[in-house]
Amino acid sequence: MPSNQDKELITFCGLYCPDCINHKGEVADLARDLRKKLREEKMDKVSKGLSKYFKEFKNYGQCYEVLGAMVRLRCNRTCRKGGGPPQCKVRNCCKKKDIQGCWECGEFETCDKLDFLKPLHGKANIENLKKLKKNGLDGFIKGKRCWCEFKE
Repeated sequence: MPSNQDKELITFCGLYCPDCINHKGEVADLARDLRKKLREEKMDKVSKGLSKYFKEFKNYGQCYEVLGAMVRLRCNRTCRKGGGPPQCKVRNCCKKKDIQGCWECGEFETCDKLDFLKPLHGKANIENLKKLKKNGLDGFIKGKRCWCEFKE
């Protein structure tokens, strides 16, 4: 049986923190370590020389910036502990309605407050909300969850 701590990892919008690359932190750690190694090896200067032979090295600065963005993706606090956007409309709505999450609201399938998730998650959170409504928190945690779901 999932613990209360596990249940705290379910977001108001229907995602589950342990499924998230940002919560796991592995990519952030790898990006941080790679940036450190690149600085030690002075790759900013080396890349200028390499760009004469490999055109891709002309974009080294952009690559380094993207790695920096990956480092910042680390999620230090969960949604229920105040992580994410401070003015999250979904969290604020659930708190105002005094519900655990969108799955307890009859409007979640058409709610435009959830639209911000579509570019990254497609309909995954909606599918999760349906599972939460049908199976409850314990069933959701034990079952198969969606993270990115795009219909092509």
